[in-house]
Amino acid sequence: MTEKKAELYTLDLTDARWVKSSKSTMTTSPYCVEVADLGGGAVAIRDSRRTDLPPLRFTAQEWAAFREGVREGEFG
Repeated sequence: MTEKKAELYTLDLTDARWVKSSKSTMTTSPYCVEVADLGGGAVAIRDSRRTDLPPLRFTAQEWAAFREGVREGEFG
């Protein structure tokens, strides 16, 4: 794990503002991820139904690569 990535895991997320997609509703699917901004483009992601589990954390570079992969259809 890089030093930058390790630093993300030292952050206290107690007061993090978690955001769920506006496209996610209980009628379309009860499952959704929530994202919290960690600053500098880094994010934390958690399962909205299992908030007791520790969130995953991604550097700005990792998050940008993931978003690009979604846009390019790599995961579909």
